Amino acid sequence: MRRELHAEWTKLRTEPGTGPLLLAIVAVTVAVSAAACATVTCAPARCDHDAVRLGLAGVQAGQAAVAILAVLAICGEYGTGMIRTTLTAMPRRGAVLTAKAAVVTGLTLVAGTAAVLGSVLAGRLVLPGRGFTAAPLSLADGPTLRAVAGSVLYLALIALLSLGVGTAVRDSAAAAGVVLGLLYLSSILPYMVGDPDWQRLLWRLSPMNAGLAVQATTHLSSLPLSPWAGLGVLSAWAGAALLCGGLLLRRRDA
Repeated sequence: MRRELHAEWTKLRTEPGTGPLLLAIVAVTVAVSAAACATVTCAPARCDHDAVRLGLAGVQAGQAAVAILAVLAICGEYGTGMIRTTLTAMPRRGAVLTAKAAVVTGLTLVAGTAAVLGSVLAGRLVLPGRGFTAAPLSLADGPTLRAVAGSVLYLALIALLSLGVGTAVRDSAAAAGVVLGLLYLSSILPYMVGDPDWQRLLWRLSPMNAGLAVQATTHLSSLPLSPWAGLGVLSAWAGAALLCGGLLLRRRDA
């Protein structure tokens, strides 16, 4: 396994698009979070906004860069034909996919941590000027810490989901389209139906809606899923995608 990890780390580290995508994860997440905070005003008498979720809003945009990074980690090799060389040198296909997952997840955790902490800092700087209490995002607060840590885990799970889809689809554009469609389109489906029961079910099944429930710190009783249960739904999506991709990788020719 050490050989596979070293090989995958070397390939991803030397890929020209890796650095810009990691920077994009941080920059886009922080910028969108800051912009979201700057567009909301909290009334002094009664403030009903979830400041933590607002400060982490950029995760919804930054996840697109995470998805592209993970998709390219596998589909880039299919595009160039290098996957044949990889599987010839390392015939244990399950080990190759596991190594890719470990490297992609590790990089996503690093970039995701920087992005989420940057968003927290942006929120602490912007929100007090919008009517929120001073320093509304504190990591010493339990729900806030859960939301911050959960957001980093959310991005890591998006990377694994994208890697699984990329392994199954094998084409960069098609895989990215499937992942982004699954994330963003499924998140708006609950609002396109009138039946409350169907709305609740579709919300629970949406990987983005369910996963981002971990960011909520207020009105938790109104959520269709609890924060950690929502992250569990996203974990199931990621696991299913990796399982499907792994099975297809074993059975198909390179």
